[in-house]
Amino acid sequence: MIELRAVEADADFEAWRRVRLAVLPDERAATVVEMRAQLADEPERLLLLAELDGELAGSGLAGRSSLGGAGVHPRVLPSHRRRGVGTALYRALEAHARAHGFGEAVGFVDDEGSFAFAAGLGFREVDRQVEQVRTLDGTEEPPAARTDVELVAIAARPELLRAAYPLAVEAYADFATVRPVTVTLDEWLRDEATLPGGSFVALADGEVVGYAGLCRDADDPSRAEDGLTAVRRDWRRRGVATALKRAELAWAAAHGIRLVYTWTQRGNEAMRAANARLGYVTRHVSRTMWKELGP
Repeated sequence: MIELRAVEADADFEAWRRVRLAVLPDERAATVVEMRAQLADEPERLLLLAELDGELAGSGLAGRSSLGGAGVHPRVLPSHRRRGVGTALYRALEAHARAHGFGEAVGFVDDEGSFAFAAGLGFREVDRQVEQVRTLDGTEEPPAARTDVELVAIAARPELLRAAYPLAVEAYADFATVRPVTVTLDEWLRDEATLPGGSFVALADGEVVGYAGLCRDADDPSRAEDGLTAVRRDWRRRGVATALKRAELAWAAAHGIRLVYTWTQRGNEAMRAANARLGYVTRHVSRTMWKELGP
């Protein structure tokens, strides 16, 4: 028997995290504190647990996607797949999205089996997300000093994270995504630069012209995730992004981080090429799937 229930107690949150880490072991999972904050900030958000014959079998998430529409993410433990758990989760998540007025659903699949499952539910591929990783050996050097910009860590001046938000909005508008990316100021302040010592802003005459964020991985302190890297349009192609990334990598290496991972979209070859020049290699490609929910 398949049973679904909403995540409420701390033990439920931990079970939800266990499923996500089992399905996506190379990515960080939000902490219980972070997930509770997300639920408080986003009333349309739903977290589900699935049990099969009394055993934890899967989890689900439905909520507003930064790509527009609802993000709908059913996940099933490998040992419990092909037994109806994913379908039960998806139906409940879709119903929740419809009830909250969403007319579109977006999700991500990482293997052929998941792709076939999503296609069978009416989803189609609209984009691809590319993950690159950089292994650190402790010898990474910070960038050479520049006369045109000053690199300042968010830890030294926390107010610069808020000051960088307009630049982030400009950068998100330039993303080669199927829909424009929208990130609110509250989400930006909550989710970006969670390693403020390794997150940097580039200032030119006191104005923010570049930003590169680093985010902690609570599940493995030896790895971290690149947040947004952005340069103001009139400052691009001057090496600012590379300088910011070098500062970020040098800080990470000096603080015990041995792997940094980052995601870009299909169409953002320029950032991937810049990352490759810094030693990043491609590890994974994920498909973005889209579905019209209809009335």
